[in-house]
Amino acid sequence: MRYAIYFSPSPDDALTRKASRWLGRNAFTGAEDHNDADQRHMTAEPRRYGFHATLKAPFELADRSSEAELLTAFQNFARTRQAFEIPEMIIDNLGPFFAIVPKAKSEALQDFAADVVAYFEPFRAVLSPSDIARRRPQELSESQRRNLSQWGYPHVMDDFRFHMTLTGPVETKDRDRVRALLMREFSDFTERSLAISGLGLFVERARGEAFTVHTWLPLAEAPDTLRTTPVEKEAIR
Repeated sequence: MRYAIYFSPSPDDALTRKASRWLGRNAFTGAEDHNDADQRHMTAEPRRYGFHATLKAPFELADRSSEAELLTAFQNFARTRQAFEIPEMIIDNLGPFFAIVPKAKSEALQDFAADVVAYFEPFRAVLSPSDIARRRPQELSESQRRNLSQWGYPHVMDDFRFHMTLTGPVETKDRDRVRALLMREFSDFTERSLAISGLGLFVERARGEAFTVHTWLPLAEAPDTLRTTPVEKEAIR
């Protein structure tokens, strides 16, 4: 079994419902939507993971850890971190795939993501040689290789980029069409802020199975309407 710490809006959030229909599967309920063949092909890869933004990438539990201990840590983390907002979201492509991403870099978001990675690191088992090879370290930058060695995932810390994936790889000739389609489909959720108000503990019960939401918890309410900075970092020893 593997676990992951993902950002996801709440199960009843309009964005969760919309994106789940787009991907063809709701990670909270397991319900599937049977979209047309072209859309199902385009969303096959992100459908397995469910709608989310990766913070702590999928990991197996370290031998000294249990699911109960991980869940307690997850509850403590959510209780002690404050909700905040990303000022503006847009549709963009990251290489060949499309996602909902921040229009501009947010230091509060970068700090929060780094906090998640470090806080839950004691629960992560060391990567197997096959898992390391799957990340193709020979194609990574020097900092990404360091991240892979230290944190089990290359795209963290300074190499982190928040994204909520909407497609698998899209051929170059189709990208303008897909971008226009996504901008129409998600117009209610772009060019406006996104509240980072909760976290999901996702599980993959066997390698290759679909990820489902084990537990979703809200973050602590910010003291006023200004939600820009997470609380002071804390680590599990």
